[in-house]
Amino acid sequence: MQVVKKIYFLSDFHLGAPNAAESLIREKKIIQFFDEIKETAECIFIVGDLFDFWYEYKKVVPKGYVRILGKLAELTDMGIAVHFFVGNHDMWMKDYFQKELNIPVYFEPKEFLFNNKTFLIGHGDGLGPGDAGYKFIKKVFRNPFCQWLFGILPPSFGIGLADYLSQKSRAKTGIVDEVFLGDEEWLVIYCKEMLQKKQFDYFIFGHRHLPLNISLTEKSKYINLGDWIKYFTYAVFDGEKTTLEYYKK
Repeated sequence: MQVVKKIYFLSDFHLGAPNAAESLIREKKIIQFFDEIKETAECIFIVGDLFDFWYEYKKVVPKGYVRILGKLAELTDMGIAVHFFVGNHDMWMKDYFQKELNIPVYFEPKEFLFNNKTFLIGHGDGLGPGDAGYKFIKKVFRNPFCQWLFGILPPSFGIGLADYLSQKSRAKTGIVDEVFLGDEEWLVIYCKEMLQKKQFDYFIFGHRHLPLNISLTEKSKYINLGDWIKYFTYAVFDGEKTTLEYYKK
């Protein structure tokens, strides 16, 4: 794909957490950002954990988020391509985004080519060495039968329970997620392993809640997108290079 304008990458909004009032403040700030970039954006990637929890029942989706959903619809109606990667908090996506917002949804990392630059993009959870416990839980949560079992719970109970567990998870792992692990940084290890198989110019991931821009080789970089809870960071590809930026308004 030849890029004429810019491509933007964001992740980890966790809308809904820690409560409706604080979430709304962030939601409005994200919408403000989208309004500021929509004239220069050719494509926008939301790289997981847009919501702190999301589950699509057959005829019910979680209450709220009308502002962000309306803004995403506006962007796609303008002809701006929006891509969504599920995260560990909103992995139970089905077809709502595709049908209502014209946004493709990806469940695994995916390769893209822009201006002869290769990108590997994904949320980042469950990649690299270690964390066997989460990788097992992820397989369980991704299992269609387990999702069906959850779906037979009444929405008022099921969504309430999931919201509680999701926020407990963030409270438990939040501090750990924001500590740089040095040589044990598992997404860096994963990127280097992938480079043994194929050359990528950029690895773009979220999940870590820590803005990172690391040179892996002279021709390859790993960028972690941080979050829109504490850092308000994003990456932008201008057709030649990808940079990590801070939104300060």
